[in-house]
Amino acid sequence: MEVQGTIKLIDETKTYGSNGFRKRELVLTTDEQYPQHLMIEFVQDKTDLLNNFQVGQQVNISINLRGREWVNPQGETKYFNSIQGWRVEMVQSGEAGGDMPPVPPMEAFEPAENLKEEDYDDLPF
Repeated sequence: MEVQGTIKLIDETKTYGSNGFRKRELVLTTDEQYPQHLMIEFVQDKTDLLNNFQVGQQVNISINLRGREWVNPQGETKYFNSIQGWRVEMVQSGEAGGDMPPVPPMEAFEPAENLKEEDYDDLPF
């Protein structure tokens, strides 16, 4: 899955436990009618992916949804979800246009000459 938006916050890398588990969190604000602030976590070697990015940049992040079950000491079952990032790419300014070539300026087109209204026109409109 992928999510696109603007980087709102990049946290420092934090290390947990004796095994040296590393985690780094990023908050992404989506670009839609009702913007969402999504906390996306990067773990282990993926924490280094965020070194080249700054707050305010438009990015596209490849994510996996993670869920886990936990039973508390009282026997109640709880469920937790997280969004885990594994790739970050800058959004290209012309990305919305897809693979369309650029349109030449109007000056590149020559005006039609000797145009007669009675000439046959096979266009349906």
